[in-house]
Amino acid sequence: MKNATYIVLTSLLVVLSCDYFVSDSPGTGNSQTLVASVGNSFLFEADIANLIEPGMSAEDSARITEQYVNNWIKKELLIREATSNVRIDQSEIERKVADYRYTLLSYEYQKLRVQQLLDTTVTDEEILAYYTENQENFALRQNIIRGRFMKVNKQAPKKADIRRWIKSSRPQDLSALKDYAFQFANNYSLEDSTWIRFDDITKNTPFSTLTNKIQFLKNTRYTEETDSLYLYLLKIDDYKISEEISPLEFVKQDIKNILLNKRKVALAKTLENEIFQKAKENEDYKIYR
Repeated sequence: MKNATYIVLTSLLVVLSCDYFVSDSPGTGNSQTLVASVGNSFLFEADIANLIEPGMSAEDSARITEQYVNNWIKKELLIREATSNVRIDQSEIERKVADYRYTLLSYEYQKLRVQQLLDTTVTDEEILAYYTENQENFALRQNIIRGRFMKVNKQAPKKADIRRWIKSSRPQDLSALKDYAFQFANNYSLEDSTWIRFDDITKNTPFSTLTNKIQFLKNTRYTEETDSLYLYLLKIDDYKISEEISPLEFVKQDIKNILLNKRKVALAKTLENEIFQKAKENEDYKIYR
């Protein structure tokens, strides 16, 4: 422990003073700036170069570098202590490391080949077919709506126009509403063809405190609320409540991701079988019984 303490103190002094010393890198013959060492493990300045970002203060640089070096030393000391423990089966550790390496290599190769071979085109027909066959898997977990929402300051101009525009189905009124929202609204959602979560659109508004949201959705087509600063306007064209089946448009991207993932799994399995079959034909492996 005396040697370990000396190493830690020496490393801290090196970091805090930023007065690194030069030592030959063992086994390479190249002169590099050495920051710290534990036994035969070495930490060089190049290893920590990316820790310091441009414009960072000297104090922050020293603090971040000191923390990294301390953590590196602790890790290396722990590894050295574990390595010297006769009760730890080193051969078992090496076997696990080899297994992990093989697993990682296999995974990276499969991922690379899947990326090269994957057809990412998913047709609307495929999405509809999957949705139709698996509707029970698309029950809503919360209420959703289609409509319009806007939050404006109570002192904002043209509030009468806002009320008329937000209820209107005329394209020119929607265009005027979008222009107004861009200039004056603190928050808004005007794409009334898109399904959105009711809790998302009403977060941090008086609507979020409703005691019976389902009853509110059933009985409301247009409403307003205010607080001390803002006016909130909400128009509801359609709604679905929790536990009902999601509209296809609401889960379309989710289904696309599911279908793509199924393709990835199938490709990976095919690749594995093809490699195995090729090796079998070439007699690249033997089984001893």
